[in-house]
Amino acid sequence: MRNAYLILAHNEFSILRKLVDTLDDSRNDIFIHFDKKIGSVPILRTFNAGLYILEDRVDVRWGDLSVVEGEYKLFEAATSKGQYDYYHLLSGVDLPIKSQDYINGFLEENSGKQFIGYTLTEITPEVVRKVQRYHLFPEDFKNKRFLKRVLRAGFIKAQEIVGYKRNREVNFKKGSQWVSLTDGFVRYVIEKKDWVMKTFRSTFCADEIFVQTLCWNSPFRETIYDTKSDARGCMRCIGWEDGELHPWMSEDYDRLASSEALFARKFSSAADKEIIDKVVETLAK
Repeated sequence: MRNAYLILAHNEFSILRKLVDTLDDSRNDIFIHFDKKIGSVPILRTFNAGLYILEDRVDVRWGDLSVVEGEYKLFEAATSKGQYDYYHLLSGVDLPIKSQDYINGFLEENSGKQFIGYTLTEITPEVVRKVQRYHLFPEDFKNKRFLKRVLRAGFIKAQEIVGYKRNREVNFKKGSQWVSLTDGFVRYVIEKKDWVMKTFRSTFCADEIFVQTLCWNSPFRETIYDTKSDARGCMRCIGWEDGELHPWMSEDYDRLASSEALFARKFSSAADKEIIDKVVETLAK
């Protein structure tokens, strides 16, 4: 089993180093995209896995299409090195909660499956708002300046009033951004890059929608591992609570230890360093 680990990183480099250490296995190659806003990247090393730091970097902005661009940089860098059985998209604050032997054994048993999470709840209004309306300044969404906030909200409201919807012909699907994909599907995603960049231009949070949409509307739909559970579908244990993503804490250890997931997110050294060390020393070995 040959794996490419594709990591989007922008902070918390102490966790990133631990993530790289847990993935330092001869069956793996690790590709890291650092946000272009980072001046100097941390020094990382591996002894067994290949390690590739992308030089062509994107200024990644939350909610913007630049997140998808960063993912494409990783997909393209990895496929240019050859063929992998699986490509795992992770953030720099994720950690495996299973050993490399366990992960590889699980993937061998389920070879050919796409590990993509799909949201089960009613998502039509959310999809319409995010990808069937035009968004102003999506790259600057977190900017709290009054004028930009008013213009953004007003432009969306105007489209709602007149009943404008773009991309009406697309059957959009939504789920977790973090996925594990086969070589065949990753190359299909790359082939569809022009369509993705055109379709999702001036949208919001396309990173949670484009992979799900591509897979669902392709022959690869038959290879989805699980469409009945977002978490099980992508095999990630993600700390959602009341609609917000919270970092894992020491009191969550038993939940992580009993999870069937392969990976967990997110961790924070500021919130709780002990859980990070405990996961690395006990669950990821």
